[in-house]
Amino acid sequence: MTMNLTSSAFRHGDEIPTRHTCQGGDLSPPLAWTGVPTNAKSLVLIVDDPDAPDPAAPKTVWVHWVLYNIPPTSGGLAEGAAGTQVPQGTLAGANDWKRAAYGGPCPPIGRHRYFFKLYALDAALPDLGKPNKSALEQAMKTHVIAEAELLGTYQKH
Repeated sequence: MTMNLTSSAFRHGDEIPTRHTCQGGDLSPPLAWTGVPTNAKSLVLIVDDPDAPDPAAPKTVWVHWVLYNIPPTSGGLAEGAAGTQVPQGTLAGANDWKRAAYGGPCPPIGRHRYFFKLYALDAALPDLGKPNKSALEQAMKTHVIAEAELLGTYQKH
C-alpha cells in the first residue's frame, strides 16, 4: 500500500487558500494521510518552499513547518493544528522564522511551490529540542520506510 497525503483545503498542485497564508489567518491546512506502513513507529512532517526568495532565481529552501514523532495512527492534523491541537506525543522543530510553529506561505515575489512531505519512520526519535529541518533529516535518515508528498502553490494577491 502506498502512503498518501491529502488536504481538504486544496488538491495536489492547486493554489493554497488565502486563509492558510500570511495574507489570511495563517492557519495550517487540514491534512489527512492513509497507507501508513503497519511497522511505522512515528511520522515526520516537513513543509518547505524551494523557490525562495524568487522562483525565477531561487537561492534557498525556506522551511515553514517541522513536526516529528507524530503518532502513526493519528490519521491527520486538523486545520490550525498547533501546540495542544497536535496529536499527543508530537514534537515541533524550528521553521526558518526560528519558531516551533506553522508559518504559512508568504512569498515576496512570484508564485511559489510549497511541499508538504510526510515520512513514516521505523522508530520514534528522541526529543531533539527544537531541531531545524537539517538536524531532523540527519536524525531520521536511516529510519525512513515510506514517504508521501502534497504540493500547493501560492502567489500574493
